[in-house]
Order: sequence, then structure tokens, then C-alpha cells
Amino acid sequence: MKIAILGTRGIPCRYGGFETLAEQLSKRLVARGHEVSVYCRRPFTPEDDGLDPRIQRIILPTIKTKHFDTAFHTLLSVIHVLFTKVDVILLCNVANSALAWIPRLFGIPTVLNVDGLDRKRKKWNIFARSYLFLCELLALFTPTRTVTDAREIQRYFWQRYRKRTIMIGYGAEPPPNDGVLEGFGLIRQKYILYVSRLEPENNPELVLRAFRKVETDWPLVMVGGNCYDQPFVEHLKALASDRVIFPGPVYGREYWQLLQNAGLYVSACEVGGLHPALIEAMAARNTVLYLDTPVNREAAGDCGLPFPKRSSGLSEQMARALRDAELRQRLEHRAKARAQSLFTWDAVVARYEALFAEVLNLRTSGAPIRIAVRTERQPIPAPAMDSASSVVPSKTP
Repeated sequence: MKIAILGTRGIPCRYGGFETLAEQLSKRLVARGHEVSVYCRRPFTPEDDGLDPRIQRIILPTIKTKHFDTAFHTLLSVIHVLFTKVDVILLCNVANSALAWIPRLFGIPTVLNVDGLDRKRKKWNIFARSYLFLCELLALFTPTRTVTDAREIQRYFWQRYRKRTIMIGYGAEPPPNDGVLEGFGLIRQKYILYVSRLEPENNPELVLRAFRKVETDWPLVMVGGNCYDQPFVEHLKALASDRVIFPGPVYGREYWQLLQNAGLYVSACEVGGLHPALIEAMAARNTVLYLDTPVNREAAGDCGLPFPKRSSGLSEQMARALRDAELRQRLEHRAKARAQSLFTWDAVVARYEALFAEVLNLRTSGAPIRIAVRTERQPIPAPAMDSASSVVPSKTP
């Protein structure tokens, strides 16, 4: 199949979950014999990244502002892809649902991954939230298939709209841990790690205020940035104590070094679907503290310590984990085992591959494309999560 991935900032990943998905999907799909093109935004995509040459990157300009970046670049990408030979499109981000009908008008099946409920992010004003709510409604019918990455989001679309979506999660496969921790001035297993874009809905302030209440010589490492709101980043730095380190965004080998050598990992995201960084922290055998939301519980299960959305609750869990080495060891083992059993990229890619073949078969009149991937029907509303990803039919059984 000839597959195009649109709507992300591009590969390699230098931003967030959709970029991680685009990178992992593209490199594994080309290894399976497919042709993959990934549309990238010029400000996020240096030309000399040394990616697999079988992956075609199409680098287009954008308007690098919070409100117009995604819409402008995706519009350019949709126009461009119409003049290429492509069998199926994966379109990422619910905000792009307003464009999903255009490729379909030209006979190209389009799969839309909506992520979570983006309209609930605090960074958006009332106009942006209203537009994103409209996009949520458009996601019900503009794409050929709608994908959610968490059962909780899948359940939301069914209970509110009676829309059957397809649930496909994320994977996490860390490189071998060589025990090396370079360039950060940290001691292995003696620091607390937070990884996220520094945005209000990811609660970096909550983490900083909780950490101030904990008596420990472990530093807190706040990995992440915000290319659209630097004043908020400066506000966080002013709020932090001298025990807090802000290395900025970290990717690749250094990112995995930080994950694999942390003593504690804090996930405080409250909006969106499944958070890849949380899954990666589990796979890297971390003691995970996570904000108690349905999606985070779905990912972590009994492999971490949940905390409520108040600084005292997080500081209590931090202190508990810091003083109990045996507890940390138990949670580390559980987290790694859960990640290995539920969150593998090969399983995720196989399900996307099967989905692409399905929507392509709907269009073609010749012999169907057959992919040897087992898919299972799941009842809706879905029960508690018991697998990393599943394909749920869009039609009523």
C-alpha cells in the first residue's frame, strides 16, 4: 500500500505523541514493504536527520503560531497529497477533521486519529474551543474511519454520539539500558523526572508546588518546553526552587537515558488520550506517579501510584515512594511487565496495517488486499482495558 501520514509536525519526533506515532508507524510500515510518505512542518524538521531513506518526507511551510500552525500546514498537505499517488491517508488530530472529506471526494480513504478531547485544553480561548468542538462533531462523519487511542475516549464517542470508533493505542520499546547518564549532572536512580510539554493542562505548576513540600536531596528534572508560550515557561522557572532542573526538550538517546535512570517518574497530564511518555516510562521500568484520571488509570493500571489534582496529594505520594525502596522495586517490575505485554509497536502497527487494508478494500473492486492480522470485535461500551490496542468495527454488528 501507498500510505500518507498528515497532520503531525513531522519526523523524527521533536514534539509529542502524534510525532512519535508517525515515526514508529512509518519506519515499521516500510519494513513491511509499504510505501510511506510523512508530511512535515519545516520549522520542526531539519533536513539531515539520517532517517530510513525508504520513508519519504514531504517538508512544507507553516505559520508557526498556536492557532494557525496545524490548520495551515494540514491544508497545504491535503492539497499536495491530491497530486500524488497514494492509496490511503492517516490524518492526525481532531482539528483536521474539517479537511478529512477532501481526499475522500477524490476517492482516497482517510483514517482520522482524534487523540483526546482537545477542546478541553486550557491554552485555547473560547473561539478555539468552539471550533474544536465543531471539529469533534465533524469527526463523526468526515473520515472513512475514526480512531481513538484510549478506551475512555472510545467510550465517550459512543455514549455521547453513538459513534463506533476504532481503538488503537501506542507502543513503547526502549533501547537496551547501558547505564550511561551523560551531560545532566545527575546521579542514577536519584532524581525525579517529569516529561511533558510545559502547558497548563499538563500541570507543571502542580508538580513544582508538590515538590517544594517534599524533603529530599533528589532533584526534580522538568523535561519539556513550549514553543508557543515562552512566558509560561519563564513563569515556571521563577516558581521553581534551586533543586529543579529545566533541560528543555530532550529526544532520542538522551531522552531514554533520562527515563531509564530515573528514580521516580511523574505524569500529570489530564487532557488528551493515551500519553506515550507515560507508557515509555513504564517500559523503561520506572516507579510511576500519575494524575488519577480515567485515561491514565487505563494505561498504568496497578503499576503506579495515583494522585489527586492537588499538590498535597502528589507530595504525599512522592514522599511515600522516596522512603520505601521495596515499593519502588515492586512497581518497577509491574510497570515493565505491563508495558511489555500490552504496549508493543509491532502490535500497534499491525492493527493500523489491517485498518488501512480494510478501508482500501472498501474502495477497490478487484481482489481484496489481505493482511494476516487477527482483529477482534469488542463490545461497546468497552470494559476495563485488557489490551494495548484493538480494532472495533465502525458498523453496527
